[in-house]
Amino acid sequence: MNYLDYLRTDKFPHFWCSGCGNGIVLCAIARAFEELDLTLENTVVVTGIGCWGKADDYVRTNSFHGTHGRALAFATGIKLANPSLNVVVLMGDGDGITIGGNHFIHAARRNVDVTAILVNNFNYGMTGGQYSGTTPEERITTTSRYGHIEEGFDICAVAKAAGARYVARASTENPQQLKNLIRDGIKKQGFACIEAISPCPTHFGRNNGMRSPAALMRWVNENSVTPAQAVAMSEEELAGKLVMGLICDRPGEDYSTKYQHVIEKAQSEVKK
Repeated sequence: MNYLDYLRTDKFPHFWCSGCGNGIVLCAIARAFEELDLTLENTVVVTGIGCWGKADDYVRTNSFHGTHGRALAFATGIKLANPSLNVVVLMGDGDGITIGGNHFIHAARRNVDVTAILVNNFNYGMTGGQYSGTTPEERITTTSRYGHIEEGFDICAVAKAAGARYVARASTENPQQLKNLIRDGIKKQGFACIEAISPCPTHFGRNNGMRSPAALMRWVNENSVTPAQAVAMSEEELAGKLVMGLICDRPGEDYSTKYQHVIEKAQSEVKK
C-alpha cells in the first residue's frame, strides 16, 4: 500500500491552523504504516479530544474517538480484546499527560503493547491556549499572563520512569526522523511512546513572541540536543533542553503475552 492509502484524502484540506505541525505528524504516521505494510483491517487508531484528537477524521484504518484523557484506557481494552491488532494512540499534551496522566503512567507500567504518539504543542490549543502540563516555566499563556509558575512535565522522562519499553522524541522539523521513530515504536513489543514536538503557532507562539512557524522552529532547534550530547551535559546544562532521538529501548514481555500465560495456567488447572 502507498502511504496515501491510509488517509482519507477526500477530507482534505485538514482543519488544523496554518503552521501547525499536526499534518506533518499525520504524514509521518502514514509513511510508517506504509513501510511496515500494515493492513487497514488489523490497525486501530485511537484518539482523545483536542486538536490532535481530530486526526482520526483523516485515517482509513479502524478508529476509535474517545473522551478527553481516556484514549489509553480505551486502547488498552482494544488491545486486550484482540492482541493481534496494531493499536496506535494519538494524544496531545493536554489529553495524554495532563488530563490523562494517570492512564499514561499505568499503560507504561503495565507494558501494554500499544504505540502512543503524543504531539506536544505546549498548551491547550483547541480551547484557547491555556497552559498544560508541559508548558515551560515562565512562558505566557491565556491562563498565565504574567508567566507560568509551574515546571512542565518531561513526557519522555515520565514514560521511561513509568516503565515504557520504547521512548523517543522528534520535532516536526525533522519528519524523516519522526517517521523512523514511529515505525520502530510500532514494531516494538510493549508500550512505546513517541513525543512529537510541534509548538502551537496560534497561541503558544504568538503569546511568547514567536509569531511565525519559522520562529517556533528556530526556538526548538536552539533548545534541542542529541542523546549523545545529553550524556555529556550536567543537569543544569540540560535544564530546558529537548533531547531529540531514541531515548530508551529495552526488552520486556508485554501485558497481553503475560496475560495469555495466566489464561493458559488457569485452563490447565481446570483440566486437572
